[in-house]
Amino acid sequence: MANIYSSSDSDSDDEQVINFVVRLGRIRKVPRIQIRKDHFNYWDDQEFYCRFRLSKESVTNLLHSIHDVIKHPTNWNHALTSMEMLLITLRFFATGSFLIVIGDFGGVHKSTVGKAINRVTRAIANLREEYIKFPQTEEEISIVQQGFYQLARFPRVVGALDCTHIKIKSPGGENAEIYRNRKNFFSLNVQTIAASNLKIINIVARWPGSAHDSTIFRNSEICRKFQNAEMERAILVGDAGYPIQNFLMTPLAVTNTIAQNLYNESLIRTRNPVERSYGVWKRRFPILSNGINLHLRMVPWVIVATAVLHNIAILNDEDEPPPLNLEEQRAFDLADDVPVADDVNRNNNNRARNEFIAYFANL
Repeated sequence: MANIYSSSDSDSDDEQVINFVVRLGRIRKVPRIQIRKDHFNYWDDQEFYCRFRLSKESVTNLLHSIHDVIKHPTNWNHALTSMEMLLITLRFFATGSFLIVIGDFGGVHKSTVGKAINRVTRAIANLREEYIKFPQTEEEISIVQQGFYQLARFPRVVGALDCTHIKIKSPGGENAEIYRNRKNFFSLNVQTIAASNLKIINIVARWPGSAHDSTIFRNSEICRKFQNAEMERAILVGDAGYPIQNFLMTPLAVTNTIAQNLYNESLIRTRNPVERSYGVWKRRFPILSNGINLHLRMVPWVIVATAVLHNIAILNDEDEPPPLNLEEQRAFDLADDVPVADDVNRNNNNRARNEFIAYFANL
């Protein structure tokens, strides 16, 4: 049998060289230079928004905020520009796709994509103190309370509280199963507090999917503030998955009077913004619904970064993305629906709720 590596007299010099290199097992991959499209100028405003989920104006302003943090010191080896890194990251958030797919879109290798996403995500998340702020001053609290009161006439509300699950890949290791939630997929259970305009004003993004909503709140900094009476007479509203507190109003399991019905109806409408915020947040950045396919240490950074971007979009009056299929939205907007045992006259916390019921009786 002829040697498959042998060459005939008709082989060209180039073919002989290739066969020789193959025989020595030293084939080198020929480097390819990909053309990078100028996505910012190539797309019109609508097409740009569809691909990156923010307007060009918002992206430009955001770039000014993080440019000095993410820029490369030199252009050595054709380094990505700050705008290219930002658009690669936004495209990743807008799709949740594989890094190699994002790399093809941006004209770079997937390893470069990973580094850019890491760099930009952390820079955006570090803007959280500027964009994710719980009201502190008397004026700020009053403005937020007025926004909620206009929804359903529920007084003193400074935030709507809930949790949502963000899908992740299995983190592996001995503790992987604590990230598996009751719907049997791996997730982080993320607590947020929303304002009436759907802005996220507080976020906790570090608890595994098996953690109960009430456990997350009980161990949060914002709960400590309310327990220490730092928020004066302001209150939060939550669902039946939370225990009643003198600063956290939850619905009655059973209603027997008109006033109790009015209380429940008003509370449900008042806490609706937090549910709506999850829908808008996840539609704007589908990576939150499709799943964050990164190492666990990067997942909280991505969640907080997208929350910052969500608030930027609201501040800049960006269009809301189209709605998801109802089943898709429900699959990921998990809530701990098992109600906490409720006795209307059990303790001071319930008596605080009775004061609100009496208020609705006089409307």
